[in-house]
Amino acid sequence: MAIAKAERLMNLALCLLGTRRPLSKRELRDSIEAYVEAFGPGNGATGSDDSFNRMFERDKDDLRELGLVIETVENLDGEVGYLARRDSNRLPPITLDAEEAAALGLAAKVWQQARLAAAASGALQKLRAAGLPEDVDPYGSHGALEPRIPVHEAAFEPLMLACRDRRPVAFDYRKATAAHPEQRHVEPWALECWRGHWYLAGWDRDRGAERVFRLSRITGKVRSRGGRYTAPVPDVVTVRETVASWAGEVADRSARIRLRAGAGYPLRAKATSVRELGEGWDELEIPYGHGLDAWLVEFGPDVVVLEPAELRADVVDRLRAVAKG
Repeated sequence: MAIAKAERLMNLALCLLGTRRPLSKRELRDSIEAYVEAFGPGNGATGSDDSFNRMFERDKDDLRELGLVIETVENLDGEVGYLARRDSNRLPPITLDAEEAAALGLAAKVWQQARLAAAASGALQKLRAAGLPEDVDPYGSHGALEPRIPVHEAAFEPLMLACRDRRPVAFDYRKATAAHPEQRHVEPWALECWRGHWYLAGWDRDRGAERVFRLSRITGKVRSRGGRYTAPVPDVVTVRETVASWAGEVADRSARIRLRAGAGYPLRAKATSVRELGEGWDELEIPYGHGLDAWLVEFGPDVVVLEPAELRADVVDRLRAVAKG
């Protein structure tokens, strides 16, 4: 039914935009297939005329709510006609300065490796068609920058749509310390990219608390669930801070680790001090926050945790879980 109505409205809009003179209700009724199929030709029974008039008025109001400017014109014989003049329904010219164009260009380049690449490229083409000056290069002033947001996880697109539509989801999630995945029921808030990995922040219904999930640990399909959100959605800033905290961005302590020489350059960039130990090892002091254990595990045998003891234990637990498969 929704598709049929959308098609009917589109055909009515095309008729009103394509005519050079006002068209009467009878002419519109005979020109649009959906009206003919529903009510017959314009000389039908009185009952069908009344039904058509009600539908036509609703369709006309819907088009006006969508922004179409429809004029009502009365001719010398007193007959009322309708048309939508092209000059009244043309969008104003789009004007962008060099900085604004460069920002749009960078935004489009960011998504070159994601499913949004085609949409971003198409948006720039439409801006060109709408009047973006040819001498303005959206990439030119920042040509040395090559931003990328890689999106390889199959869960990204369904979760992005679920965040947009405020739709609860369910998926199987394997924690780093667990050998097998378990089902989670989540009200998704936002997706954030941090250190090359995507994270979902949302409300975990099973635990009744805010949680962050790394997309690479989601197994199987993301399944939509009916119903409304049960927890309030925080603002964007709060969600981003939560993602950063759970991913290890927020640190309130320090940790000492041994790192193999020539390895772990991201860790070295975060280190507050580095000391050579000899025999191919260095000792680093790095900020310690939630999620550091998961990050250290990624470096495998190149990292040995010295202190604190709880961090060492967490890393050992994660390595044992990985070894179990």
